[in-house]
Amino acid sequence: MGLGRDLGGGEGEDRRGRCHFFMKPDTALLRNNDPFFVPDFSSRVDYECELVVRINRVGRAVGRKFAHRYYDCVGLGIDFTARDLQAEAIEKGLPWEAAKAFDRSAAVSPEFVPLGELGKSVQELRFTMSLNDQVRQRGWTGDMIFGVDEIIAHVSRFVTLKIGDLIFTGTPVGVGPVAIGDHLTASLEGRALLDFDIK
Repeated sequence: MGLGRDLGGGEGEDRRGRCHFFMKPDTALLRNNDPFFVPDFSSRVDYECELVVRINRVGRAVGRKFAHRYYDCVGLGIDFTARDLQAEAIEKGLPWEAAKAFDRSAAVSPEFVPLGELGKSVQELRFTMSLNDQVRQRGWTGDMIFGVDEIIAHVSRFVTLKIGDLIFTGTPVGVGPVAIGDHLTASLEGRALLDFDIK
């Protein structure tokens, strides 16, 4: 699942309102740094690099003060978004699934790093994303409108979290389109986690 505009770089809602989330099915997963194929049903597909939290236990209606017990590893992901379809959905007040949940639209890093190895709080992590060797996004989780624990508490009020669920936590400024022939890389605290082609 993903968060709408939690780091101020995506599209969807005001900077501080309800914590807005959307779902991506397992068919949206793009793993192992496999290439992303630009779909033919959109005229503009954007990258959105995000910290991804992996849930490690079943949880429902999790209290915020207990939320830290429900994850211990993080990775990076790209929430590929069909921006033209999303804009149309927003204008008409329709769901975002066509724009956000299409096949292979959720690239996730092959490695999820234990927070203990990073030696920092989940709200103190920095990540960068580059397109064709040019840095396009720099994120710091301390800038999140809704922190990870708050996200887990909120989402679990509505949806039971299961082991292995992935939460995309929002993207920083710098979102932009991808094109066939591009190469995308991303790192978390200096660790290279994403490295794949756009085809």
